[in-house]
Amino acid sequence: MTDRSKSLQSFVDAAFAAFDRFATAPEARRSIPRIFALLEHPGSGRDRPGCRLPVCKNLDEALSIATSEPSLQQLVEGFKGIEPNLEWRQRTRCDGTESANFADGHANAMVIGPGGLEERDDLWIGVTLMVPHVRYPDHDHAPEEVYLVLSKGEFQQGDGDWFSPGIGGSFYNEPGIKHAMRSVETSFLAFWALLAERQH
Repeated sequence: MTDRSKSLQSFVDAAFAAFDRFATAPEARRSIPRIFALLEHPGSGRDRPGCRLPVCKNLDEALSIATSEPSLQQLVEGFKGIEPNLEWRQRTRCDGTESANFADGHANAMVIGPGGLEERDDLWIGVTLMVPHVRYPDHDHAPEEVYLVLSKGEFQQGDGDWFSPGIGGSFYNEPGIKHAMRSVETSFLAFWALLAERQH
């Protein structure tokens, strides 16, 4: 176990404050405190350098959110402090529900979790970036998940209608539910937190 770097700890503190402020679903209210309580015991740090993809040229636009909400401003600043060290990757598993521009129009980065700045398998905190007009493929996973959205964008759960959480919007994905997301006319950025330790 290693102590967290100052910049990563600043991001963790800001992420907790923002998720705690905006995650209102009852399930999310139970999940978020458990996720961040686990973070009181840091995992092992990663010493590899970060790696950007071409889509990351859209990060500045995605991070220039218009908000007076202090917790979101602090989250953006905390993220900027760690972003150069992240390993941005493309999702390779698709099922045909994604848009034609998906491959080069998106990137994911794990902040905490497998391949993240802090390696651990009991929880995952990460971020998704998409250029305008990209549809992410339908997908599902065993861990429950809470989203915090920092841009305009639309989401779908199961076979329900698409909905727009808005900047600062948050919602909960129950274990195993099919879900998807898509960007609209601006670059898209959303954080996600998964309680991977929970048995389903």
